[in-house]
Amino acid sequence: MDKCSLCGRKESEVNMLFTGVDGHICDECIERGHEILMEDRASSGTFSIGDIKLLKPKQIKEFIDQYVIGQEHAKKVLSVAVYNHYKRLSQPTTKDDVEIEKSNIIMVGETGTGKTLLARTIAKMLHVPFTIVDATVLTEAGYVGEDIESLLTRLLQAADYDVKAAERGIVFIDEIDKIARKGDNPSITRDVSGEGVQQGLLKLLEGSIVNVPPQGGRKHPEQKMIPVNTKDILFICGGAFEGIDRVIAKRMNTQVVGYGSHKIHEQVDKENLLKYIIPDDIRKFGLIPEIVGRLPVLTHLEPLDREALKRILTEPKNSIVKQYIKLFQMDKIKLEFSDDAIEYIVDQAISFKLGARGLRSICESIMLEAMFDMPSEKTKEFKVSRDYAETKLDKNAAAKFKNVG
Repeated sequence: MDKCSLCGRKESEVNMLFTGVDGHICDECIERGHEILMEDRASSGTFSIGDIKLLKPKQIKEFIDQYVIGQEHAKKVLSVAVYNHYKRLSQPTTKDDVEIEKSNIIMVGETGTGKTLLARTIAKMLHVPFTIVDATVLTEAGYVGEDIESLLTRLLQAADYDVKAAERGIVFIDEIDKIARKGDNPSITRDVSGEGVQQGLLKLLEGSIVNVPPQGGRKHPEQKMIPVNTKDILFICGGAFEGIDRVIAKRMNTQVVGYGSHKIHEQVDKENLLKYIIPDDIRKFGLIPEIVGRLPVLTHLEPLDREALKRILTEPKNSIVKQYIKLFQMDKIKLEFSDDAIEYIVDQAISFKLGARGLRSICESIMLEAMFDMPSEKTKEFKVSRDYAETKLDKNAAAKFKNVG
C-alpha cells in the first residue's frame, strides 16, 4: 500500500495522498509545509500576496515619510491598519476558526492636510489597483447621479478589468462627510444623496458579492454584469467634516462634572479639537451607526503649521519645488528658489487658509510668465526671488485666492 514519503502514514490513514514521480505526500504534510513557509515569510519581514510585497508597519511609515510631511499619528494608524489588512489576506486556513475582520479606515481633517495623498502613497507602495471616488456625486439607485456600484466600476478600470486584482485593491472615498444625514427631522422627501447613499455603501464596506456594470450602469443597460467580492477590498474614507469641532466641544464640556472639571478643560487644545474625535462624534455629525461600525479605524489629521508647509514645499520626493526644477531642467534651464521666496509663498498659503493644496496654486500664479516666456528664450539660469514672487502674485491673483479661502 502507498504511504507518505515524509510522515510515513499509509493511504488509509490520511484524507488524500498525492502521487509524485518517485514518492507520495499526504494532505496534512502539505498543510504543515504551507504553515512553515508563511511563518518563515513573516519572520523575514515581508509578506507576499500575489504581487504585493508588504513591509512591517515601521517600514510602511518610512516609505510614507518620503512623500508626506508631518501627520505622524495618522501615518502610524494607517501603517498598522494596512499591515493588518493585507496580513489578513495572507492568513492561512487554520482549524481554530479565528477569522480576522476587515479594518476599513476613516480620516478626518481640514482640506489640504493630506488625506488623499496618504491613501495614494499607500497604494503606490503596495502596487495594487487604486481609485479615488467623490462621494458627492453618489445617489441612491434610481435617481439622477452615480450609483454606488460605480465605485467598483472605477476600481475595475484601474485594474484593467482583472477581477482578482480589483478584489484586493483600495478604494478612497473622498468627501464622505457630504453624504451625512441632512437632519433628524422626519420628512416626506427621501434623502437620496445622504442617508440613501450610506445605506447603499453598507454592503460594499461589509463585504459582499456585488454585480458591477463594467462601463457604468446608466449608459449601457444591456451590458453583462461582473460579480466582484468586496470582502478583501480596503476602503479608506476621508472628509473635512466642517463643523464637527462644535460637536466635539459640546461633548467635552459636558463630559466631566465636579471640582476637577476646570483642570481638565484647561488641558484641552482648543485650536485642534479634532485630536479628541471619537466614533460617536461622527455619528452625531450625520453618518448612520451602521456606517460608523464598518469604519472601525478612525484617525485625524493635524492642521498644517508654518514649518510643515515649508517642508511640504521643498522636502518630499515629489515636492512642488522639485517638480518645477524638473520642468525647467527639461528645457535645459537651471531653476532655483531663494529662501525668501519660499518664506513668502508659505506666508501667502497661511493667509489664504488653503493648506498644502494652496501652495501649488500660488506657485502656478508666480511661475506662469516664466513658464510661458523662457522655453522660447536662451536663458540658462533663473532664480525666483521674493521680489519676483511678490510682483507676479499680483492683486488679482491674491484676490482670487482670498475668495477661495
